[in-house]
Amino acid sequence: MSMIGLIPRAGLAQRRGRPGKRLILGGGFAALLVALTMANTAIAPYDPLDGDIMMRLKPMFTPAHWMGTDQLGRDLWSRVLAGLPWSLGIATVATLISMVIGTVAGLTAAWQPGRLRNLVNRLVDVIIAFPGLVIAICLIAVVGRGFWPLAITLGILTWPFFARVVYAEALSLMKRDYVLAARMFAVSGPRILVRHILPGLRPTLLVMLAFHFADMLIAESALSFLGLGAPLSAPTWGNMLADSRQYLINAPWMMLAPGAAIVLVVVTLNLLGDGIAKASRDRSRAVE
Repeated sequence: MSMIGLIPRAGLAQRRGRPGKRLILGGGFAALLVALTMANTAIAPYDPLDGDIMMRLKPMFTPAHWMGTDQLGRDLWSRVLAGLPWSLGIATVATLISMVIGTVAGLTAAWQPGRLRNLVNRLVDVIIAFPGLVIAICLIAVVGRGFWPLAITLGILTWPFFARVVYAEALSLMKRDYVLAARMFAVSGPRILVRHILPGLRPTLLVMLAFHFADMLIAESALSFLGLGAPLSAPTWGNMLADSRQYLINAPWMMLAPGAAIVLVVVTLNLLGDGIAKASRDRSRAVE
């Protein structure tokens, strides 16, 4: 073998141990968000629900309120921090519910040809055919607003996106030599799925988790903005955006504070997803 053929492989091997810039940046911001979520009550300078009418509509970079205050004199920085557990919590629960249901459904459809596969595929097509936001509004109007109703509704409505990707990836993995060899040696189906198929799905699931989490955060904020998510008194980012509609001209910082928080989290998750995807591609090339 010539040295020319070894150079690209050596370069890939060196890059394999180095996390990409996007992965480092996204992971750093994600760790910061987790730390802020866990310590939000400890570092918040004010109670997010208590206001001072004498300090209403103070602009950004005011000495006592660097993000400004809202129409009731409540500190916007404290309210942004208080919205972290709600917004990120709902996005986390909804994403996990969607991933679990979608992964089980996708693996079932890939492993069981025939009527069961057709049933899962038709169910996925039916759910995707309807506008998700419209169905979410109808369901929440029936079951009521709140943390768990909103998280469960979003998770149940979005599992087909995981199911379709898992189904396609599982079909591809089932054609690999090590899976065919395991089936030839009469290894049980559940053991093959757990030991061979699921590890192969891990990079894809990690990338989907990052991007789907961002989608769930936007969906939660949109529903709260419409008055169908959190209780109106809860300091969530969607509620803050809804409160800012009447003050876009006189107090634009009321919109900028929660809007910037949503943009920062979405960009962080997209960087994390892109970084994981690139790391997976580099690992696959190095193995080849």
